[in-house]
Amino acid sequence: MEKTLQNLIRVNGGVTAAKGFRAAGIKAGIKAGRKDLGLIVSDVPAAAAGVFTTNVVRASCVTVTESVVKHSGVLQAVVANAGNANACTGKQGELDTLQMQQWTAEAIGIDSTLVGVASTGVIGVPLPMDKVSEGIRHAASMLHVTGGDDFAEAILTTDTCKKEIAVQVEIHGKTVTVGGVAKGSGMIHPNMATMLAFITTDAAVRADALQRALSQITDKTFNRITVDGDTSTNDMVLVMANGLAAHVLLVEEDPEWDRFVGALHTVCLHLAKAIARDGEGATKLIEVTVTGTRTESEAVQIAKTIVGSSLVKTAIYGTDANWGRIIAAAGRAGVSIDPGKIDVKLGSILVCQEGMGLAFDEDQAKSYLENETVSITVDLHQGDANATAYGCDLTYDYVKINASYRT
Repeated sequence: MEKTLQNLIRVNGGVTAAKGFRAAGIKAGIKAGRKDLGLIVSDVPAAAAGVFTTNVVRASCVTVTESVVKHSGVLQAVVANAGNANACTGKQGELDTLQMQQWTAEAIGIDSTLVGVASTGVIGVPLPMDKVSEGIRHAASMLHVTGGDDFAEAILTTDTCKKEIAVQVEIHGKTVTVGGVAKGSGMIHPNMATMLAFITTDAAVRADALQRALSQITDKTFNRITVDGDTSTNDMVLVMANGLAAHVLLVEEDPEWDRFVGALHTVCLHLAKAIARDGEGATKLIEVTVTGTRTESEAVQIAKTIVGSSLVKTAIYGTDANWGRIIAAAGRAGVSIDPGKIDVKLGSILVCQEGMGLAFDEDQAKSYLENETVSITVDLHQGDANATAYGCDLTYDYVKINASYRT
């Protein structure tokens, strides 16, 4: 176990680390050659919260799952498939989503209104429902407290690695665990992206309070990553809190509320950064911190613009300390700034001061840009607010991957 900030302890287990959660991931034949269908199930109904894509072209799984979360605030299971987004598939696609919900409920013996559905993959292709049907039954038979790793594999598309984390914190004398799993690599942009994230916890939390916490945290984590500027049809973040840690029900007024929110934020930030780092074809994680703005929203807007700039991303890939691209991106972010006050750093190397270039060691800067994580700091000297956004470099492989995505 590893000590982390906020008195958290890092533990193994991912999405099944919390009490009362089981998962499975199996090969259903939807996506050739790898696991492609998974289940997460709580032993008891759980308070639920969710954040969903802002794209007006939405897959039916988003509509169905959002309706469940909003109307009841309770989930007990999630079924997810990779290889097929079941988006833009018309009325049949809607019926197929509802059928997945029903088959999952029957396989684990619960009501269908307690089941969330998620899909990811190619848009516009009908689901192979015979394979989905058998896959759900198979996955239900494989549910296990160690199944989180299999589930993490089953939701991947162009991802190069699984994305999992679990942490523990003490709340009201009880050990509370928050675990999470995510997928995402391409079609990633702020305000949700081609990503799925599932978070489980044995904390006892009111659903309305959980929703407010998730919405606020999403704005500071998942909504601050970008890979390529595209937002998907299927994105969602779901949290299930089943209360099996058996502490006093948490509400926002509770003096220990911040401990739970800190754990939830840690899990979301870890998953968000893992998605950005695993951008299609990427070799580096880019962290852009903007300071000295009048408001946090200004800092967010500028940081997102910089980290999303194709010119900045290609310069980082090429280890080119081209700070002019950074300051130019800041200038087109739609925020009123004074160019004559801007300082830019690559790591600890000051490359621009008061809007003008400095003499700096190019070899040192190039060496820094070869790191797997590159930090850019832009100080506007106009206020006390700040924010950080996350992205990745843009490489030749990104084009190769997306030029032949369907084949």
